[in-house]
Amino acid sequence: MARGGRALAGSLITPSAVALRRWALAGVLASVAIIATGAAVRLSQSGLGCPDWPACTAHSIGAAGATGQTLVHRWIEFGNRLVTAAILIVAAGVSVAAWRFRPDGTGRPRRDLLLLALAQPAGIVAEAVLGGIVVLTKLDPVWVSVHFLLSMALTGLAVMLYVRAAALTQDAPPAAPPAPVRRDLRVLSVVLAAVTAAMVAAGTVVTGTGPLAGAGGVARYHLPLAGVTQLHSDIGWLLTGLTVALVTGLRLTGAPPRAMRPGWLLIGLILAQGSVGYAQYFAGLPAGLVWVHVTGAVLIWVTALRLTFALHERSPAAV
Repeated sequence: MARGGRALAGSLITPSAVALRRWALAGVLASVAIIATGAAVRLSQSGLGCPDWPACTAHSIGAAGATGQTLVHRWIEFGNRLVTAAILIVAAGVSVAAWRFRPDGTGRPRRDLLLLALAQPAGIVAEAVLGGIVVLTKLDPVWVSVHFLLSMALTGLAVMLYVRAAALTQDAPPAAPPAPVRRDLRVLSVVLAAVTAAMVAAGTVVTGTGPLAGAGGVARYHLPLAGVTQLHSDIGWLLTGLTVALVTGLRLTGAPPRAMRPGWLLIGLILAQGSVGYAQYFAGLPAGLVWVHVTGAVLIWVTALRLTFALHERSPAAV
């Protein structure tokens, strides 16, 4: 146990490139976890389990006392707040590791890595404030959507930090480096990432319109559920076509493995996500299946960004 503590302290005080990459990966996983737990709160109709903020109620910090909600709903909402506090600790660790990391024995941290790392605790604090606004506005769907989209943006920054940290641990470049990825394919990857973001945004509107908006009786978007669901599905089909086109182009032009691996993974995730999406719609939107769909959207977002960043890195990134 003491050895593990010393290793953890060492990874913060004098982090190697490998330690920084591991901290960056922990930041990505923490970002995904906070989205998954937040989705569980909304889809379990526990959004008002704690009707006050920052305390759970006006009289209790924890999930105690009468709130008008069941005990399960209170603890699901309060548990998500505890998860957020734990993830803030991870984000702080990422920031310390990036601050203490000295590439090539230089006396200063690398500015881009440090800024990306500092964005994580700052973003989580902003997320907590937005979460308070969501509660105090009784789950206004606009604020709920903004809350979710900020989480996705922070996940994107965490992925970028991981890609750049992973590039530090690569082996020495080969004598004959692979040809760079063609410019049109790199542009297509940016379009693909933008379409992924649009699909995620449309998904928040679908949830905010349907029966799983966070709690019974809360406000919803005044939109036809079938219409917004169709739009979300159409964007998903567009994303599928763009992904197949990009991966095919990469394959035919001999793209390096660092690009092909996330490309094939993205195709697999999109196919699985589409199957879950249609299944949940025709099954009447069961909360458990919708949660799987939301988690799948986060994984697609992470993988799409991983692919885009891999194509734009100047040097191969370790995967």
